[in-house]
Amino acid sequence: MKAVQALYTPQDGWKYLGEKQELKNPLVLVFANRLLLEQPDVLQQIQTEFNYGHTVYVSTAGEILGDNVYDDSVTVTALDFEKSTFTVVTEHLENFNNDTRAMAKTLSEKLPKEDLKHMLVFGSGHFINGSALAEGLSKDAFGNVPVTGGLSGDDGRFERTVTGYNTPPQDGNCVLIGIYGGNPEITYASYGGFQPIGPQRKATKSENNVVYEIDGKPALDLYRAYLGERVEQKMESLLGFPLLIIPPGKTFGLVRTVLRIDTGDGSIVLAGDCPPDSKVQMLMASMHGIADGALEAAKQAVSSRTKEAEAAIIVSCMGRKAIMGMRIEEEIEMIREIIGDKAAFTGFYSYAEIAPFFGNLICEVHNQTLTLTLISE
Repeated sequence: MKAVQALYTPQDGWKYLGEKQELKNPLVLVFANRLLLEQPDVLQQIQTEFNYGHTVYVSTAGEILGDNVYDDSVTVTALDFEKSTFTVVTEHLENFNNDTRAMAKTLSEKLPKEDLKHMLVFGSGHFINGSALAEGLSKDAFGNVPVTGGLSGDDGRFERTVTGYNTPPQDGNCVLIGIYGGNPEITYASYGGFQPIGPQRKATKSENNVVYEIDGKPALDLYRAYLGERVEQKMESLLGFPLLIIPPGKTFGLVRTVLRIDTGDGSIVLAGDCPPDSKVQMLMASMHGIADGALEAAKQAVSSRTKEAEAAIIVSCMGRKAIMGMRIEEEIEMIREIIGDKAAFTGFYSYAEIAPFFGNLICEVHNQTLTLTLISE
């Protein structure tokens, strides 16, 4: 595999990481600020610089390239597979009356099944129900083929998130990439690093991603009990206190960011579903815990590998970035220590992360985690 990487900003133009070289038929991953992706002249710049036939666009809440984290930039990573092949399919949620599960089913049906090794998914974080997307891909896609990726971001604006394939990216798009043949080694992991506080409780009344009652009381009462006046502060404060959800019948927990508390009925709105009767527990962030979470994800991702990774796709939650602030590159440094110098690092800060738990093939949507996909041929 060959990888060519470049950074673009309107102020400085193009800067390449390493040598610029011609590629045959690469998969071009563009992770960029949404405001830049909506400018026709910027899209033209990308198409001129990387004039190939398979370009995937994803808007972000921050861009990862090499060992650095950027804002207000365009990052491009062109992966030229030498032994494997890939197929890209895309759908728009509006074509399915905003039914994410139906869209996921159609996407999975469009991908050829023979010799499929791995799937990467990038969907719009604004409209797409991440829980339904993960469930649909796991149910309808190919039980023994893992899926990793994430939902696009829009910094802290939450206005629009755009994704696309070979055309100007739009809100509501979802892109699914299948990697085939050639015996590639693709491993993955997803880890958070948040610490539990207080006992486990029960979501006694919930619907989709809205939790109305916890232990028979308004869900917001739990947050008021722990956070006091801070519960009324801006979203950045709530990002540090997500909820751990353990759905009925499952032994593992899913982290859910709290998106809204100003509902007027005492409910809280999460960034993913919370099935009724789930066990729930508050979590608390720390910079040390977040960095350790990145380290653990890297250790898990390399634990079963026989080859050194050639590419690393990192999808990390925008909440982690908000909490870490100027220290955010520490989680990238932790990964590099484990992965080594050979791999081309790319990725973005997202509104949700998608990956199975380590050692599992069932696709799940996560919040406040770092998801790592390592690829080599």
